[in-house]
Amino acid sequence: MSGYDCDVLVIGGGIVGLSTAYALTRTAPGTRVVVLEKEEAPARHQTGRNSGVIHSGIYYRPGSLKARYAVTGAAEMVKFCAEHGLPHRVTGKLIVATRRDELPRLHSLVQRGRENGIPVRELGPAQIAEYEPGVRGLAAIHVGTTGVCDYGAVAEQLAVLAGAAGAEVRCGEEVVAVDRRPWGVAVRTASGTVLRARALVNCAGLHCDRVARLTGDDPEMRIVPFRGEYYELTDPSLVRGLVYPVPDPAFPFLGVHLTRGIDGGVHVGPNAVPALAREGYGWGVVRPGELAATLSWPGSWHIARRHWRYGAGELRRSLSKEAFAQEVRRLLPAVTEEALRPTDAGVRAQAVLRDGTLVDDFLIRETRQVVHVLNAPSPAATASLPIGREVARRVRAML
Repeated sequence: MSGYDCDVLVIGGGIVGLSTAYALTRTAPGTRVVVLEKEEAPARHQTGRNSGVIHSGIYYRPGSLKARYAVTGAAEMVKFCAEHGLPHRVTGKLIVATRRDELPRLHSLVQRGRENGIPVRELGPAQIAEYEPGVRGLAAIHVGTTGVCDYGAVAEQLAVLAGAAGAEVRCGEEVVAVDRRPWGVAVRTASGTVLRARALVNCAGLHCDRVARLTGDDPEMRIVPFRGEYYELTDPSLVRGLVYPVPDPAFPFLGVHLTRGIDGGVHVGPNAVPALAREGYGWGVVRPGELAATLSWPGSWHIARRHWRYGAGELRRSLSKEAFAQEVRRLLPAVTEEALRPTDAGVRAQAVLRDGTLVDDFLIRETRQVVHVLNAPSPAATASLPIGREVARRVRAML
């Protein structure tokens, strides 16, 4: 350790960064790990601003990292929460077709679920009402392995466990410079702190492409931030569990859905609109430099040209509460505009390639002395334990 402040330096104190630190301390005891988080506490962004769903893995292409890690991660997340007394429930969920043109996509999901090893039950209209009396649809599937938890609490527990095994989590330390040398990596934070490590892990989420460029690597993608806006039902008794629409396979977003959380409230959303800052949780949050970086990336314009109709609908639902309520009524006819109360929004860190391709799988790349996690939006929280193990495995190979 002479000349080093730690063996592994992890940038980002979200659930993936903390899971990586936890995995390193478990699989390589004695490895000295430091996690740098720019906020004053961990889990302030994607980890702490989501609907808390433990995803089953039904949506994802068989064999993909998302499919493998979500299926494994869902079971592990339930076990982890149970072992550490963290609030969680395995509720199951309905995916409901409300139009005839959605029926083929629903049947495709049944097949995909079975290929991914997920138990799926097909339902008719009367059976839908048995699960959710207020929901209407032509057909549905029930996925029993879906649940809910508090990912902020999970992240906090991971930090505690990693810390007990010797890792250190330093908050309020934003990385502003990275220097790669033959012997390892040195970083400087905004406070002037300099840390030297044998290897670096980039789990910076909404800023992972920027951190990758600080290391001198070209990530060949950019993070394009999409804000997801949520409401909550003023009458949570309208929904018993989780209710989803049939997603459009052209997009990585699952559509406006209803989620009964661990607190008993029902979240409704999210939509998906362009954010005007990496942490743009409202239309009033604009950071010109970050917006300019998004607009200068060719992939952003390719997305706009290909999907402007979809985007126009999302913008309409963002600007009109009645339009949002109308979308919800496809699933839950009793919902009125007055039945929806605004709540906190989140921002999805979506990796976009130069040609406008939305990266649809987890993207983990490694270069000399560095592992970059470049695309880890939903279901990354569900899959955080296996993702952390995979990143830790790659780091151990470097060391």
